[in-house]
Amino acid sequence: MITSQRQTLTDRPWLDPEATPQIVIDRVAKTYGSIAAVNDVSLSIFKGEMFALVGASGCGKTTLLRMLAGFVTPTRGQILIDGIDMTDVPPYERPVNMMFQSYALFPHMTVEDNVGYGLRRLKLTQALRKQRVHEALEMVQLASLGQRKPHQLSGGQRQRVALARALIRRPKVLLLDEPLSALDKKLRESTQFELMDLQYQLGITFVVVTHDQDEAMTLASRIAVMNQGALLQMDTPAQVYEYPNSRFVADFFGTANLIEGKITHAGSGLVTLQTDSLPTPLTVRDEHAVTVGETAWVAIRPEKIRLSKGPIVPNSGAANQLTGVVWELGYLGNRSTYQIKTASGTKLSAAAQNERRTVDWRIDWNDEVVMSWDPADAVLLRR
Repeated sequence: MITSQRQTLTDRPWLDPEATPQIVIDRVAKTYGSIAAVNDVSLSIFKGEMFALVGASGCGKTTLLRMLAGFVTPTRGQILIDGIDMTDVPPYERPVNMMFQSYALFPHMTVEDNVGYGLRRLKLTQALRKQRVHEALEMVQLASLGQRKPHQLSGGQRQRVALARALIRRPKVLLLDEPLSALDKKLRESTQFELMDLQYQLGITFVVVTHDQDEAMTLASRIAVMNQGALLQMDTPAQVYEYPNSRFVADFFGTANLIEGKITHAGSGLVTLQTDSLPTPLTVRDEHAVTVGETAWVAIRPEKIRLSKGPIVPNSGAANQLTGVVWELGYLGNRSTYQIKTASGTKLSAAAQNERRTVDWRIDWNDEVVMSWDPADAVLLRR
């Protein structure tokens, strides 16, 4: 997540037991025949949050978003916004608006007409209607393009038109379904900042659906990870990335080396696992109660692994040292990624920041290297 000076610890209402959430989703489920698209999901979202729902295609995140909007009726459960049960409230009377993935702009209308379309049901004077449209276009920096048609705009400009149209009725909650998926990489990155600034200025709660993990971590104050209709983990981006609660979450966010083993020792906050895939035991710092003999997994991020060409130093006190050969490598500009093949044939991913300006490889193909990491940099997973 990108932070700025305007954010403080008091901007985390979910940590305050006295805080009242703006949106409460209570044991909501949606089934289609025998298929559960959403399965007993409960979560709370607070006013002013940029909240992200993430997961692979078919996980239920868009169905949950559409239930918030009122386009889909829950099979069971309850959705409350500002304490009001939304069960019998039709979409057009809910204090929410939705920005669709396709933007759904009317090609025959000008930008101004597209943005003002949402005001057609409101009893406004022509002057006030025009003023509201102008303010909405100013907000997204498109005031000079009001007379253009959608086909005369770039992808980023069309995205901002759709955003202005969604905001013009001043909803309490804005729902965004893959809002940046149609943009190229550089434009997506710049638009993420614009979206964050706009959300902060307006103070409106944004609920964003995305399958892009990087986008979710950049935008969101908190993330809810879904899989097969179920909510797996809900927390801040840093917590979800650094402390995943399952193999799915660890593997879905970024890259993780997942190593299965049996717990052989636990004590003093350290857990030791013996694995069939690696020649040496692994040590993880973990304070939770575990049972010797049970199966668990070690998750270690590539950037936590240190690479060196020197031999393993015996009795150095450093845990988790393995040797291997560079099997694959990739140069990504700011960092390099490596696939290291151990003597047992297991491959581990490692990454190193390219801090020095050079075209020479510090570690090259077929080099024998030592991988090492601190027990505190790995995560012990039991499911």
